[in-house]
Amino acid sequence: MGDYFYTDKEEETAILIGLITPDQNEDQVTEYLEELAFLAETSGAKTEKRFVQKLEHPHPATFVGKGKLEEILQYVKDNEIDLVIFDDELTPTQLRNIEKVLEIKVLDRNNLILDIFASRARTANAKTQVELAQYQYLLPRLTRMWTHLERQKGGIGMRGPGETQIETDRRIIQQKIALLKEKLVKIDKQKAVQRGNRGKLVRVALVGYTNVGKSTTMNMLSKSEVFAENKLFATLDTTVRKIVVKNIPFLLSDTVGFIRKLPHQLVDSFKSTLDEVRESDILVHILDIAHGSFEEQYDVVNQTLEEIAAIDKPTIILFNKIDAYTFANHLPYEIHDENANATSLDELKRTWMAKMNDKKCVFISATNKENIEELKEVLYDEVKKIHVIRFPYNEFLY
Repeated sequence: MGDYFYTDKEEETAILIGLITPDQNEDQVTEYLEELAFLAETSGAKTEKRFVQKLEHPHPATFVGKGKLEEILQYVKDNEIDLVIFDDELTPTQLRNIEKVLEIKVLDRNNLILDIFASRARTANAKTQVELAQYQYLLPRLTRMWTHLERQKGGIGMRGPGETQIETDRRIIQQKIALLKEKLVKIDKQKAVQRGNRGKLVRVALVGYTNVGKSTTMNMLSKSEVFAENKLFATLDTTVRKIVVKNIPFLLSDTVGFIRKLPHQLVDSFKSTLDEVRESDILVHILDIAHGSFEEQYDVVNQTLEEIAAIDKPTIILFNKIDAYTFANHLPYEIHDENANATSLDELKRTWMAKMNDKKCVFISATNKENIEELKEVLYDEVKKIHVIRFPYNEFLY
């Protein structure tokens, strides 16, 4: 699909752009740009500077105001920046106008996430899903892509390829999208058969924001080697392992991480992956307790679970990374929680976090294997509730 989707894998220099609006305050924008910097790093770019502007709403033509765009242009020229990344989705018009002014590569958050997914896809299933999402993203941006390519070729044919060529390409892409959807329907059927062949074993799905430690938890519980690293979206394909706790077997699946402002194309195209969550019996919602905004991440994941009709399942809240937790990350709660400066496991169990939404809560460190026995006990209790109904003649197991 050419250079349009894939950033060069040599480290590029980037600047990040965010907006303070009535919908997102300065603290939130700071947090979002931190995450965007992590996304950029995951994709192979080094962030040199961040620009933030306060506006009632994004400028319809250039996202930021004219003066701010000129300031960005000057910085780009002075520092030989390769890439500008916006924290929100840009319209095709905004993208075209910004590139015309800056004359360098411009990405929005969606395009960056798609790029990472493309580089992470390993199986035919994941690659097909990412390719579909890319084509769906590309379709409304065809005109912009042609002007982008013309500039790369030195400006020959400045009038553009013309409506006929664009319409031809649009039809080709629509055909590709239709073929990829057909392919995914077949994959979905195969996945459904695979899930059906697993029998009636209780199914537990690990869910959570990206980079909270799902794969590490999977490795620790299953004693397997699922790929895990400190980068966003390290895992795209669902991994399923059979686990046995106190003689009760169940299936544990590791799923793709969620993220705020996840491109809707990815939610649609990763249907077969999300089906693993939708068809599970129990969810283990993993939170990074050391992250200052884990509550917002919790809400983001729940919103996605609601979208796929999986929010009402029995859920265990698993606070991971207690080895990295410091109360300084959560000072706002010190006002209404006398245990806000908790550091030990016993103290953490007495905080407001242990009472989130009246769900079972467990505090662990998957990396250090701390408090794993309690997690297994809670998992056993929850799995047993379903297992005794499905296998009523196996009471000798309990």
